[in-house]
Amino acid sequence: MNKRHLSTDRAYRDSVRPHEGEVRFQVAVEQTDLLIVAERDLQAEIASFVSQVRGDIKNWIMFHPEFAESLVPIEMPAEAPSIIRSMVKAGALCGVGPMAAVAGAVAQAVGDLFVAESPNILVENGGDTYLHSTRERVVALLADPDSGATVGLRVEAGEFPVSICASSGTIGHSLSLGSGDLVAVRAKDARFADAAATALCNMLKSETDIDTVLKQAQALADSGLDGIFAQYDQKVVAWGNLELVALD
Repeated sequence: MNKRHLSTDRAYRDSVRPHEGEVRFQVAVEQTDLLIVAERDLQAEIASFVSQVRGDIKNWIMFHPEFAESLVPIEMPAEAPSIIRSMVKAGALCGVGPMAAVAGAVAQAVGDLFVAESPNILVENGGDTYLHSTRERVVALLADPDSGATVGLRVEAGEFPVSICASSGTIGHSLSLGSGDLVAVRAKDARFADAAATALCNMLKSETDIDTVLKQAQALADSGLDGIFAQYDQKVVAWGNLELVALD
């Protein structure tokens, strides 16, 4: 199945509405393209940090190409930078390669570093979102870019940090071995949520796989999976700590 790519202007981001006292801005460094909502414009500082993070990942791949190429878990490299080790751990927990966690890893690295300067900081990285917040938030779930998001996931104040990571077999640029419209995972850890979303979406190749995906998601609960939303055509399943709301 050929995947539909999201437009380069990422029109789905237009629905992101900062609260009073917050600003939204974009940070793009090579292939990394982040949308950030924070209490002040941290674009320059975050861009510099993302360049460092990308440098750590690229330098590791230069001498360890299996890190980028493997679609299955690899051995934990004790001497690697922390972001590399976190990605390897997430992949191992979910049965996928470490690069399945890269978007979530970058988002979490940014959010965790800059929360000291902005207690409210939301980082979206190609459909993978990591949030620190002092107030309630709603994260849209996009299964069809043509019609836009109609369902969101509400997260209450006091539940943060939270990550909502999504994978699709029909939209986006990321590799998926499945053909489902959307699998979205809620977890505290964005590296884990990203890898889990990839692993579960890989399993979703027909409507009949929905139940199998749900069982596997439940099996990952002990590793940190808090909830899952999955859609294949008209069949939808939601499980765990998810409060779904209709979007305007």
